[in-house]
Amino acid sequence: MADAQPFDQRDGVIWFDGAFVPWADAKVHVLTHALHYASAVFEGERAYGGRIFKLDEHSRRLVESGKLLGFDVPYSVAEINRACEETLARQGFQDAYVRPIAWRGSEMMGVSAQGNRIHLAIAIWQWPSYFDPAQRLKGIRVDLAEWRRPDPKTAPSKAKATGLYMICTLSKHAAERKGYADALMLDWRGQVAECTGANIFFVKDGALHTPTPDCFLDGITRRTVIDLARRRGVEVIERAIQPEELASFEQCFICGTAAEVTPVSEIADWRFTVGDLTKTLMEDYQAEVQPKASVAAA
Repeated sequence: MADAQPFDQRDGVIWFDGAFVPWADAKVHVLTHALHYASAVFEGERAYGGRIFKLDEHSRRLVESGKLLGFDVPYSVAEINRACEETLARQGFQDAYVRPIAWRGSEMMGVSAQGNRIHLAIAIWQWPSYFDPAQRLKGIRVDLAEWRRPDPKTAPSKAKATGLYMICTLSKHAAERKGYADALMLDWRGQVAECTGANIFFVKDGALHTPTPDCFLDGITRRTVIDLARRRGVEVIERAIQPEELASFEQCFICGTAAEVTPVSEIADWRFTVGDLTKTLMEDYQAEVQPKASVAAA
């Protein structure tokens, strides 16, 4: 979603390599390795009521993503957690989006840069809804992407790596030019995979069906939704889903930290209703992320 205020001109501070710097001063050199060779990993998190939802899981995934790209994030999970919490407090937000990112620096330029310093920064801003709120309530429209998720033998698909999002940007831009909100990506086999920044679920005969995450990220929100559905006794089936099956599904929604739980009304020529199970899981997710609700449930 477009934002009128450029992201390099916002107010506040950014946590950068262990210190807080003014937002506008959080810069890297044009010859930073990550800019040229996508040697960076990141996380997307949300704070609700002053607490970052599943922060520890996100920080652990950030560290593991770095290892999958061949580098060690120079901070422990506990240190990353604390830095995220301190940044949220400094920014003074209760509900906000949290973006930690780790990357190779500029000491060496070329494909090989094993001596480059690994940096870590954390930025937090207010980002109410990934999709237009009115459109979200009636179900977003999704196109079918031309680009596909690659064979995991060609890329570290279990890492939340910046390079893996290049085809997501291409796919989302193409969809938006055609009037859609997002795009559904198939995998290299032609099976249903995910949207450009969110996992996908379908409803049929009261059960949830979702693709097996064997070549794309098994999202933290995805796992949360599965847990919420099972708490209600809903059967969750993780399996290969073929595009031609989409006509047989009654409901569809996507989920992710940014998207939360968002209903889908159409994917290309396929249509879906925003049904009771989708609405229930939207409500359950909103209750789950709130600090008081989470403590009560525990």
